[in-house]
Amino acid sequence: MTAWRAVQRGFATAVVDPDPGGGAAQVAAGMLAAVTELHYGEQTLLGLNLASARRYPDFAAELTELTGHDLGYRRCGTLAVALDADDRAHLRELHDLQRASGLESEWLSGRECRRLEPMLAPGVRGGLRVDGDHQIDPRRLAAALVAACERAGVVLHRAWAERLTVRGGRAAGCVLRDGTELGAGQVVLAAGSRSGQLAGVPDEVLPPVRPVKGQVLRLTVPKRYAPFLSRTVRAMVRGSHVYLVPRVSGELVVGATSEELGWDTTVTAGGVYELLRDAHELVPGITELPLTETRAGLRPGSPDNAPLLGPTELDGLLLATGHYRNGVLLTPVTGDAMAHVLTTGELPDEARPFTPRRFAAALMEQPA
Repeated sequence: MTAWRAVQRGFATAVVDPDPGGGAAQVAAGMLAAVTELHYGEQTLLGLNLASARRYPDFAAELTELTGHDLGYRRCGTLAVALDADDRAHLRELHDLQRASGLESEWLSGRECRRLEPMLAPGVRGGLRVDGDHQIDPRRLAAALVAACERAGVVLHRAWAERLTVRGGRAAGCVLRDGTELGAGQVVLAAGSRSGQLAGVPDEVLPPVRPVKGQVLRLTVPKRYAPFLSRTVRAMVRGSHVYLVPRVSGELVVGATSEELGWDTTVTAGGVYELLRDAHELVPGITELPLTETRAGLRPGSPDNAPLLGPTELDGLLLATGHYRNGVLLTPVTGDAMAHVLTTGELPDEARPFTPRRFAAALMEQPA
C-alpha cells in the first residue's frame, strides 16, 4: 500500500519481498472492526482505526476500478454476542466504553440476536449490533495491491532483503540475499513481524516488534445451508475471543488464537479444537460444514499494540510496521500517512501519535 501511494506521488519506488502480498495477509480474517475491536487503554488507536475505516469505501472503489479485482468488501455489519453471565457483563462494559467514546452500537436481547442470526445458539444472552464494522477479503486485497503496484510502475524484487545499507549516517538502500545492491533516497521498513530482524539496522532504531501467533480455520458453507450467517459474528467464550466471518463466496473464516510462541507457525490439534469448540457453542450448526483449510500466521505486535509509522532516528529510514491485529483495517490510512511523510518529512495529524520515536522517548524517561 505504501509503495502504491508513493509511486502515485511521483517517487521511483521498489519493493523487496520474496512473496509480495504474502505473510499475515494470507491468514487474516479481514474484519474492519474499529468499534468492536475497541479495548481499554487504546482510545488513541481508536482514532486512527476510525480514520482508516472511513476511507475504506473510496479506497476499495479506487482499487477495484483500477485493477478489476473484486476485494470481497462487504458493508455487512458485526454482531458481538455473549453466551453466559460473565460474557454478558464484559459485553455491557464494552458497550459503555463504546458509548463513552462516541461510537454507535446497539444493545440487543438474546432473542433479538437470534432474530438477526437464526443459526446462533439458543443460550445467547445478549449482544451488540454494530452496523459500521464491515469486512474485506485480505487475500483479494493483497493481490489487488500487487496488481496496482505493477500497473503503476513499482519495481518488485521477489527476493529477501539481507541487510540495510547505511552510508554517512543515513539509510541508503539495501543488499539482497544474492548480493545485489539497491540504492534509495528513503527506505521504508514494512516487514511485518520480521521488521526487527533486518541486519544493518542500528540497535537504537530497531523496531520493537514481536510475532504473535494466530491459528485460523476456513470452512465452506454448502448452498443448501445458505444463508448461514449474514454478518460477522464474534463472542468471548470462557474468556477466549472467537469470530466467524462469512464471505459471499461461501467461505466461512473462524479465528483466531493468540499465542506468544515466537516464530512457531505450526497448526496444532489443540488450536483447531479450541476454535471449533468455541465456534460450536456460538453456532452449533458449524460442525456440519466441511473444514477446508487450517493455517497459522504471525501478527506484528508492538509494546502498546499500536503501529509504528514514520521516520526513525536514522535519517532516511522510516517504519510502517507493528499493526498487530489491525493491519488490514489500517491499510488505507497507513499508505496515505507514509506517502505524506515521504513527501513532506512530517506525519499527518492522525498518525503523529504513532511515531516510532515514542519508544525511544519512553526509554530515555526511565530511571537509571
